[in-house]
Amino acid sequence: MNFVEELTWRGMIHDITPGTEDQLQKEMTAAYVGIDPTADSLHIGHLVSVMMLKHFQLAGHKPIALVGGATGMIGDPSGKSAERNLLDEPTLRHNEECLKKQLAKFLDFASDAPNAAELVNNYDWMKEFSFLDFIRDIGKHITVNYMMAKDSVKKRLGEESKAGLSFTEFTYQLVQGTDFLHLYREKNCKLQMGGSDQWGNITTGTELIRRKEGREAFALTCPLITKADGGKFGKTESGNVWLDPQLTTPYKFYQFWLNVSDADAEKYIKIFTLLSQDEVACLIKEHQATPHLRTLQKRLAKEVTCMVHSEEEYAKAVEASQILFGQATTESLTQLDKATFLSVFEGVPMFAVDRTRFAAGVPIVELLATETAAFASKGELRRTIKGNGLSLNKAKLTDQEYLVTEDDLINGAYVLVQKGKKNYLIIEAV
Repeated sequence: MNFVEELTWRGMIHDITPGTEDQLQKEMTAAYVGIDPTADSLHIGHLVSVMMLKHFQLAGHKPIALVGGATGMIGDPSGKSAERNLLDEPTLRHNEECLKKQLAKFLDFASDAPNAAELVNNYDWMKEFSFLDFIRDIGKHITVNYMMAKDSVKKRLGEESKAGLSFTEFTYQLVQGTDFLHLYREKNCKLQMGGSDQWGNITTGTELIRRKEGREAFALTCPLITKADGGKFGKTESGNVWLDPQLTTPYKFYQFWLNVSDADAEKYIKIFTLLSQDEVACLIKEHQATPHLRTLQKRLAKEVTCMVHSEEEYAKAVEASQILFGQATTESLTQLDKATFLSVFEGVPMFAVDRTRFAAGVPIVELLATETAAFASKGELRRTIKGNGLSLNKAKLTDQEYLVTEDDLINGAYVLVQKGKKNYLIIEAV
């Protein structure tokens, strides 16, 4: 596989230094991508860089994932309007371990293949670097004029920035350049990849290698991912879409991809899946013929959810979707774990009732019209039941004297009440 050609048709190349493709065609090459360690999980904003490393390894080259422990203690001005919080070493080490487990779902770290992936942390070689060493061995090779010309620096020093730029952040590109120089020397790493906002930092590294080693190194960046409506990719009303299932449930993760626009689905399926060019072309053609079937979104959601979580979690997410948007049974509802149940019914009105009320059984009329005020009156509730308009845990309720007991509690905690087709509410035993 020609790596550059592969990324080109996928729309994943923004800038590339001359000679990069020739280098990759000539020999197995090591390349690295830096990953921000300020959280103990990747989010989908990281996935573009991770997919670049994935394709790189599939093309027979060696991927290196660099956890920016040292740079995480500084903060990168690129794309930021203010200085970020700095982290201590125990937090960084914890985050590093968590990130490697997630990266292992995409990259082969374990085999003895010559292009097996590696994970490195720049704190390991930067922690002993004294300030005098730094200004002597690194600082004197890059002029202030060169550093000031970078877009990331210009924006932070411009009129629109009131916060300015700290010296710490100003030196970030030199620290990142030092990483590239170190990996060039120690791992024969000749290529650095990242988002287009990193171009200035990456090319500082190639320049440092040229001046210090008299050798050529290469840079490749991908476009920053945007949404067709101009919104920020990977953000929802509740924040980032994380790869950690404890932070974003597989159901919510699946729903994110399922709900992207047609234009975005056509772009994302090239970037975030391993489907071939022919497969993608066929899916786009099929989708354009019958857009209401959302063929692209469904396949995109399946591919990414299986890759990040598992086929089993994907199947659970599809089944959970049917509960809210299609036909479902009491059995399928009770099989949902607590996190998925709450994800499916996020935003649904919730009422708390003392758990002891369910021990002997609480009459349905009292529960919904007195204790929770889910219905305005007992008369309205009785009319709804008589008209076959009330469901309890997805089962039609026709008995106006029904007692709701502990046996009705999903996950030992919840009762799902449905009025008509679309109105839900949840009663929580507390």
